[in-house]
Amino acid sequence: MAERVKRRIGETWPAALFGVLILAIWQAVSAAGLVPGYMLPGPLRIGAAFAADFPLLMRHLSRTLSEAAAGLALALVFSFVLAVLMDANRFLRNALNPLLLLTQTVPVIALAPLLILWMGYGAAPKITLIFITCFFPLTVGILGAFSHTDEDALRLLKSMGAKRRQIYRYIKIPEALPAFFSGLRISASYSIIGAVISEWLGGEAGLGVYMIRVRKSYSFDRMFAAIFLVAFLSLALIGLVAFIEKICMPWKRTISEGDRS
Repeated sequence: MAERVKRRIGETWPAALFGVLILAIWQAVSAAGLVPGYMLPGPLRIGAAFAADFPLLMRHLSRTLSEAAAGLALALVFSFVLAVLMDANRFLRNALNPLLLLTQTVPVIALAPLLILWMGYGAAPKITLIFITCFFPLTVGILGAFSHTDEDALRLLKSMGAKRRQIYRYIKIPEALPAFFSGLRISASYSIIGAVISEWLGGEAGLGVYMIRVRKSYSFDRMFAAIFLVAFLSLALIGLVAFIEKICMPWKRTISEGDRS
């Protein structure tokens, strides 16, 4: 345990040191007046703004998180079901692949006004936008993993009379877990970004609404506070996915530790 903690500290301290150095340079530039404070407030001023608006930020954060969680959950369910159907049916895969690619060629910011026009200013267009943003990387990751399943293992199970659901349960789904969690890490950060973008265009609460309001009042220290909160939230979600991945794939952790030793 102590060896693992020591190794983790050794891996993270260079990034932490670099981050502290960047913040120190930033604060020095701001304090020296090289950049006007209204254009680039220093980290201390941003921290003070964050502390002053903390209760308000948490209220907006709860709305953004609920929208992101709903959109991501829907994307998880539908992407898994669609990936299984496309993997099992070649015609369906060839028919839907271009449509999946098409969803990624349209800018998200261009879809948001249309969704608000069709669905109003409630939670529905925001959740739909998050769903569209997260759906593609999850579906493509799972489908790609299914298509690269070990052929020898598949032939072995088929020779033993395994049914399709057993093939997915014992071979395809376990082998697809690494690709699934890779896509989930990307989608988790996308869900927050998608929620904020959708809130920019309308709504009553959320971090995107908060950003619009403080921008109109030229409170850029509070704007930076919200930006840092969004970045921290995305990193926290990525860390949560990594933690869940370790629980669901304990063999991966054992293999990596064996390689290091």
